[in-house]
Amino acid sequence: MLQDLEYGRLENEFRNILPAEEDIVVCFRGSSALLDRNDQDELHLPSYGEVLAWAEANHWESWNGNKVQYVFRMQDKNYFIWWGEAGESADPAYAYEDTRMLRQLVSKNICYAIMTAWHLFDWYRSNRFCGRCGAKTQHDAKERMMRCPQCNQMIFPKIAPSVIVGVTHGDYLLLSKYANRSYTRYGMIAGFTEIGETVEETVAREVMEEVGLKVKNIRYYKTQPWGVTGGLLLGYYCDLDGEDDTITLDREELAMAEWFPRNDLPAHDDGISLTREMIRVFEEGKEPQ
Repeated sequence: MLQDLEYGRLENEFRNILPAEEDIVVCFRGSSALLDRNDQDELHLPSYGEVLAWAEANHWESWNGNKVQYVFRMQDKNYFIWWGEAGESADPAYAYEDTRMLRQLVSKNICYAIMTAWHLFDWYRSNRFCGRCGAKTQHDAKERMMRCPQCNQMIFPKIAPSVIVGVTHGDYLLLSKYANRSYTRYGMIAGFTEIGETVEETVAREVMEEVGLKVKNIRYYKTQPWGVTGGLLLGYYCDLDGEDDTITLDREELAMAEWFPRNDLPAHDDGISLTREMIRVFEEGKEPQ
């Protein structure tokens, strides 16, 4: 999957450090990231030296007077985010690409870094002011936390749990497509956990809401961080409860949903997403029982 790096791992411990010229800076404008995609479809991110030169030349604005914020270390490199909405680069090789559409195999490590950096960028820009008293917040010096200097509220990054559900009926798997979204590939039933419910209850509720089916034998498979939505995806398989497999589609959420046999699935593992890995696991007959 996306987070399965060739070497090293994403070291998410907070470090209160200043950038070196060669450190990586992820720059966002809206939900798009500034990157270089070469002829071999490889992705590259700019260094702090490059970003600082562009920012000074093109008068990029930043929040609270800071230029960059350390976010994590990955594969022997320190990563920072530009502390504000980034402007144009002076290098024509770099362009902004929508993080929500950034899914590719050649540079999985860069995709993973961008998605995780986006998760933190979105959290930072949403918490520049205290939600309790309205004062301007400050970054804590010891841990990844925004602190209000007036009421002392401590604000930590928000992680939203959500489920990916492989609904099975014997040798059939339920696949679906979202309605009214730019992502049009096959997927599985999904949704966020709501207040006061267990993840297993989320699985049963989402399946009932989206396709009108009851399920049983809910079993855990694996997780995947998904920074684009600020979420942690929890993969589950479950079985149809009963023999009536008639689908009642929620057309506001889904464009289609259909049962597909194990030996004729229309989607396969892409090496990136938990959803596609779970489809492959079912195809191979290796799903947890």
